[in-house]
Amino acid sequence: MIYEAVTKSANEILKPRFRSVVWKSLGLTVLLFFGMWLGLQMLATNYLFPFLEGWTWVTTLTSWFLGIGVILGAGFLLAPTSAIFAGLFLDEVAEHIEETHYPNQRKGVAMPFGNSITLAIKFALMVIFVNIVALLLFLFAGLGVIVFFVANGYLLGREYFQFAAMRYRPEKEARALRRKHWGTVFMGGMVIAGLMAVPFLNILTPVFAAGMMVHLHKSLAPEEEMAHQFGR
Repeated sequence: MIYEAVTKSANEILKPRFRSVVWKSLGLTVLLFFGMWLGLQMLATNYLFPFLEGWTWVTTLTSWFLGIGVILGAGFLLAPTSAIFAGLFLDEVAEHIEETHYPNQRKGVAMPFGNSITLAIKFALMVIFVNIVALLLFLFAGLGVIVFFVANGYLLGREYFQFAAMRYRPEKEARALRRKHWGTVFMGGMVIAGLMAVPFLNILTPVFAAGMMVHLHKSLAPEEEMAHQFGR
């Protein structure tokens, strides 16, 4: 079941509709980081560098540190930040899956825009928090890898499955379905966590996870089991 969902979602990654979501989220992320870099440079130029006048080497060193800091920060925050923007387009991914693989079944209902923003920010904050904790535990207790996979597996599996399920049913029913199949959902989350652990490929996490969980939800809740469709 999980293998089939993973395989189907992976095969869709390079399809135009999936690819467009990746490019849109990545492009918005790059613009955000570029804006942050410009903002820091302007603040430093207007408020910091005047205090360092006459200390040319200090000014140069500070400028370098700012640039390196932005690069390192971008590397750490690339995946969660792109997840914020990708979260705004996940319904496009789900709709593509439905049209391609389940054309004769009822279509899901897209989340309201406000809910999409809330979900996207929630994903990103969750990923940042878990990875900071994992990094600290790795540095001081050697448990970072275990914490990373277990915590991310649980949290990402839960949230992405909720996203898929809530396209078809109210939140309460979606939560009940997730709890009923918690083991399968957790294993799916572990797969998502594995992709997130791979640098650069982790930017594909949101679209891959959304697609995979739509497939998984379809397997766990066949059409005939859906008592009603949320919003229809």
